[in-house]
Amino acid sequence: MAEQQNKITINGHDFIFEPDETILSVAQRNSIDIPTLCYLKRTIPTGACRICVVEVKGARSLLPACSTPASNNMVVHTESAPVIEARRLIIQLLLSSGNHNCAIRGSDGKDWTQFQLDVQKDDGSGELCPVWGDCRLQDLAYKYQVNGDKFPSTGIRYPMESANPFIIRDFSRCILCGRCVQACNEVQVNNAINIGYRGASTKIIAAGDRPLKDSDCVFCGECVQACPVGALVEKESRYKVRHWKTDKIQTTCSYCGVGCQLYLHVQDNKVVKVTGVDDVPPNFGSLCVKGRFGYNFINSSERLTDPLIKENGSFRKATWDEALSLVAGKLGKIKEEHGPDSIGVLTSARITNEENYIVQKFTRAALKTNNIDHCARL
Repeated sequence: MAEQQNKITINGHDFIFEPDETILSVAQRNSIDIPTLCYLKRTIPTGACRICVVEVKGARSLLPACSTPASNNMVVHTESAPVIEARRLIIQLLLSSGNHNCAIRGSDGKDWTQFQLDVQKDDGSGELCPVWGDCRLQDLAYKYQVNGDKFPSTGIRYPMESANPFIIRDFSRCILCGRCVQACNEVQVNNAINIGYRGASTKIIAAGDRPLKDSDCVFCGECVQACPVGALVEKESRYKVRHWKTDKIQTTCSYCGVGCQLYLHVQDNKVVKVTGVDDVPPNFGSLCVKGRFGYNFINSSERLTDPLIKENGSFRKATWDEALSLVAGKLGKIKEEHGPDSIGVLTSARITNEENYIVQKFTRAALKTNNIDHCARL
């Protein structure tokens, strides 16, 4: 007897699902868009934000698609009138809670001006939100045509934290979706942050509610990449980088041998930001502190742009032909007099994998020695 397949009906179409799949996973696999804010791949769904609610036939209330298991003969509607009404209400509540000063904040000129002036005091900037145009909450507000004027704006309970070199923590824009906590605890397993306090005082905290610089945080930046709004932003690129002004170039991180895939965000021929490439092995979007934040050397004014030759205790600029001829002569003489194993080569994580490959090939094929090492082991 043939094994019976599990069938779910979404928006009038039948789909087969596997055991333990949720409504959201079935929908995503079949290109049906169900909006999410708190859902994060590779973590246990929490259903915290309720944006992904759907209407299930026979259920007494709307159910979160991210945490509701699919069941046989279940009938689901993802964009029914009650679903859209619920999502609009949730978005309006989120927009009214904090400094969400984007283009959908309001239409009353006077109220908008005063709101923006108040935000400037907290931000220390006259710019719109630092992730304007790259914010999931803003995208949903546009999609469902709502703004934050329906409810009174809530006060800012916690000041911004900037006392570390890498991450700005802007509690005024935090929507308490919990994605940063899951990214830290379930993806990176650093356990540096968690949800603290209760009710209106709820806050994302490090142990003892200490600043990140005094906590167990290793500054991998996984929380920044997971944040769907402007609550967590790279300090170096805040207000300096707008995503529509940058080009994303995929490459391989050269800091170690894992081979993490990353995007270089390039603006005016300068790398201004680095993010991990989602859904691509081996790192699936995750990066370490070096991979995500260690890029300033690329644009450093201290980088050498000409070869230098030391004469009489000081350096002078030289041409590439002169410098290469000098190095080749010196290495050839050492190799002839003392043998190839008298030479050792150190290479760098700050050059590309392709360049590192050439260096090891030169060491083994030209110099005839295996004495080559990499700074990641030193």
